[in-house]
Amino acid sequence: MRKILREWEALRPETGFIVESREQNNGRLFLKGPMQRSEAPNQNKRIYPRRLLQREYQNYEKVVREGRATGELDHPETSTVALERISHVIREMGWEGDTWMGRIEILPTPCGKIAETLIENGVTLGISSRGVGSTSTNESGLDMVQDDFTLVCFDLVQEPSTHGAFMTLGESVQDPRSTLNRADRINRALNALKGRDR
Repeated sequence: MRKILREWEALRPETGFIVESREQNNGRLFLKGPMQRSEAPNQNKRIYPRRLLQREYQNYEKVVREGRATGELDHPETSTVALERISHVIREMGWEGDTWMGRIEILPTPCGKIAETLIENGVTLGISSRGVGSTSTNESGLDMVQDDFTLVCFDLVQEPSTHGAFMTLGESVQDPRSTLNRADRINRALNALKGRDR
């Protein structure tokens, strides 16, 4: 059964980085850091295979190029990004070993202003992937994310105070692929075919 899968990584911008970033970017606030890791158990005891994250990275590159890689302030209980809750947009991505890195811009939206205020006042925010898929438990008791996983977005979140209190599996009533436009579905199909040719 496909469920919403959410993962968390801390973003720890240094005050100097924020000031420098604003001066270099016409007052806009950018953050950089790890967004997702492959081949290693996370706090939810899930492992994302490298090939799976590479596939989703390749699909998400188009969304980033088109300026549509937005995320929300905090995780909702749905697989759809709500425009009124958008706080940031991903501007750049890359790999460092098994770590999916990103550069995000905090937007001047109501939720973006909240995130900006929190960051400027020393609150550590995390970045968390949101996607829909299933898992299978391996012999070590870890959940392996399966090939039906579809990345929806990356949200800004606060670190959970209790292990497992933040990142939970919630039932998904909506397949995120149904929210993809025709061009995105074609792009995913072409990327899948290219992957089979390798």
